[in-house]
Amino acid sequence: MTLDFYKKLSEILQVEKRLVLMIVISNEGSSPGRKGFKMLVTKNQMYGTIGGGIMEHKLVEFAESLLDKPSFEPFIKHQIHDKSAPKDQSGMICSGQQTIAFYDINSNFLPLLNQIITEENFEIIYNNLGINVPSETAEWSFTETNSLPQKVYVIGGGHVGLALSETLSKLDFEIHIFDHRENLNTMEQNNFVATKQIVDFEEIDKYVPEGGNIYVVIMSFGYRTDDIIIRKLIDKNFKYIGLLGSKEKIATLFQNMIADGFNKDNIARVYAPIGIDIKSETTQEIAISVAAQLIRVKNQNR
Repeated sequence: MTLDFYKKLSEILQVEKRLVLMIVISNEGSSPGRKGFKMLVTKNQMYGTIGGGIMEHKLVEFAESLLDKPSFEPFIKHQIHDKSAPKDQSGMICSGQQTIAFYDINSNFLPLLNQIITEENFEIIYNNLGINVPSETAEWSFTETNSLPQKVYVIGGGHVGLALSETLSKLDFEIHIFDHRENLNTMEQNNFVATKQIVDFEEIDKYVPEGGNIYVVIMSFGYRTDDIIIRKLIDKNFKYIGLLGSKEKIATLFQNMIADGFNKDNIARVYAPIGIDIKSETTQEIAISVAAQLIRVKNQNR
């Protein structure tokens, strides 16, 4: 997310000349905005997210108002997602809290921006003095690198998808979730992901990129949709692809695919049934077993 975001920021800054950068530098509890989430705001456009909802809308308007004024020094705003909080209410009720840093970005940022984009594993330090201004006496600070994010694409927004999103949100993964059903309550409740979309599973391959940092978790509503999804994605290059389901269902699905000419080696790459075998029974246990498998795959080549 960091590298992609700064590439987009570079494009926009060269046109707009000035923008406000908001970055979540800390979060606690069930906060929709998590550490490292970023958003930029100009007079004409915005990009990224700091958690969405009424909070984001309110802070975007605030950022736009900052652009009407002269330059400002970095500062932070606390947001508490509880309407009973005595101050710093975000307007949201999901509990938890987050802290957002605000930066005034202009063309002077371009040389550092070029380093962020071009230098591998570049360390970015955010504090009250600026970005990459080292200080042992900083009042607040957050550090990250520009390494490629580990992106998990969860295909299926039901109860297991919601539980997995919540579990992964506490780990080093950027989460995206898809479903084909409108007005699904578990999708609406899912504030743990970077993006969520309602899509046609017949076109799922258009929404999931390939790459060595891409993890695909298939846990749709049933056999028919699983079959559509796996056939669309089986020949693509991912770090991980897994399928939720019983051994019997998966065996039948794969036998039919082989009969239809799909590559056996590609089918053998699929983690199915998905997750580490811990005799999972509940939704939360399944989520933990899948998360553990993703961690193992992520770390096995380090």
